[in-house]
Amino acid sequence: MPFRWRVSDELWARLEPLLADPPRRFRYPGRCRYPARACLEGILYVLFTDTPWLEVPYRELSLPSGETCRRRLEEWSARGLLPAAIAVLQKQLVGVDKLDWSRVIVDASLVEAKKGARRSRARSWAGPAAATTSS
Repeated sequence: MPFRWRVSDELWARLEPLLADPPRRFRYPGRCRYPARACLEGILYVLFTDTPWLEVPYRELSLPSGETCRRRLEEWSARGLLPAAIAVLQKQLVGVDKLDWSRVIVDASLVEAKKGARRSRARSWAGPAAATTSS
């Protein structure tokens, strides 16, 4: 039985055009990047196992390091590729009746603030305490 975080060839065929790497520079191309599929599998490993990024056993699993996977996730997020990839996954799951919308969790970090509020008025005392290094 394959690992749950491994990406099937069928799924990767749908995601590959979305998560393609940008072209390398001609002059000073730098080091070759890890394949996007391997980074996606590393991200899924962290999500499935709840392992911290720095503790991913990448050598044993033939994955990029956890830090590499985290940076690739941030890059995809900054480029706006994650919503498109999630939409592809949702379409596939709806098509085979594997998506159950009756059990949805809405997290406060995903919902806009009420009445257009930008910041909380509550004061955090962590900032002034952390900024002081003298005793």
